Amino acid sequence: MNKNQRNPNKLDILAFGAHADDVEIGMAGTIAKYKKLGWKIGICDLTEAELSSNGDVATRHVEAEKAAAILGIDMRINIRLPDRGLFLTEEAIKRVVYVIRKYRPTFIFTPYSIDRHPDHGNCTQIIEEAVFSAGIKKYEVSESLPAHKINNTFYYFINGFHPPQFLIDISKSIDSKIESLKAYESQFIKTSESIDTPLMNGYIERVINREKIFGQEAGVSYAEGFLSKKPLLIGEGMLGERR
Repeated sequence: MNKNQRNPNKLDILAFGAHADDVEIGMAGTIAKYKKLGWKIGICDLTEAELSSNGDVATRHVEAEKAAAILGIDMRINIRLPDRGLFLTEEAIKRVVYVIRKYRPTFIFTPYSIDRHPDHGNCTQIIEEAVFSAGIKKYEVSESLPAHKINNTFYYFINGFHPPQFLIDISKSIDSKIESLKAYESQFIKTSESIDTPLMNGYIERVINREKIFGQEAGVSYAEGFLSKKPLLIGEGMLGERR
């Protein structure tokens, strides 16, 4: 019996985003890839994106669940912090600590802090503080849950193009990424009633082009780029055969 069978809540990967669609933009291909390999994966959205120019809260929830079903993830939750109110408060940290302790992930993913949208960087500030506090035995939250330390925190990209520390080949899961993004019709599909935003003007295509460029750097069709909180240790054999 493996650890996940003993603890059905335990996740291999827990990905955080400020808004539903952030995680999909940054790492939907990686999620789809590792789900097919049998990993347990969850997404936690910090806000309901209630201030979005297009769509309302109910629509955003429906779209988020549709995207989750496309990716086949094990759980998706929303902790309902205020949109544009993601600040480093004790309440915000405690809510995230509770999620980390409940689902006990091995790895956490969160947005890269350098981004045009302040909520993305603020989200990561909260996550980093919560990751540290979640591992402190005497740090108390509303429910009594044991402390939990994760193996590493990784950062995915939303807006912008940044040099990654490592790439994950998503050539076989790029279609799942595209479909998960298309699930957010209110954000990416322009209609006669839409408010014109950067997301409505070829945004999905730009994201996919970014992953294509990352893939070219690694000699594959598509890849997603990431940064690591801690240095990555290269295992024996990972550099290939001696020539």
